[in-house]
Amino acid sequence: MISDDTARAFVDQWLADWNAHDLDALLAHYADDVVFTSPLAARLLPGSGGVARGKAALREYWTAGLAALPDLRFEVLDHYVGVGTIVIRYRNQSGGVVSEVLEFDGDVIVRGHGTYQAG
Repeated sequence: MISDDTARAFVDQWLADWNAHDLDALLAHYADDVVFTSPLAARLLPGSGGVARGKAALREYWTAGLAALPDLRFEVLDHYVGVGTIVIRYRNQSGGVVSEVLEFDGDVIVRGHGTYQAG
């Protein structure tokens, strides 16, 4: 079980790393064989079907994202804690609301899902 304090510390670091565009710091939290899904990945990684498999593919996705969105910045609205899971609800630089679902195995993220507000 992830404690509230551990989740808050993770979310604070996640936000700081994203807003600094520090991919090395972000990727340090992910397992080498992570699987991450996102509709944005489908657009930025042709042929991926929106799935980045492994750290190298995740780096490729995020590098493409930062190149396409150099003003990328997040504001955390809420976070939620589950069994081995943290959900981060945030607003992006365009004002869109996003929820990121992160599944942990110990201290590393093994699966992640970027989900975007419909409409």
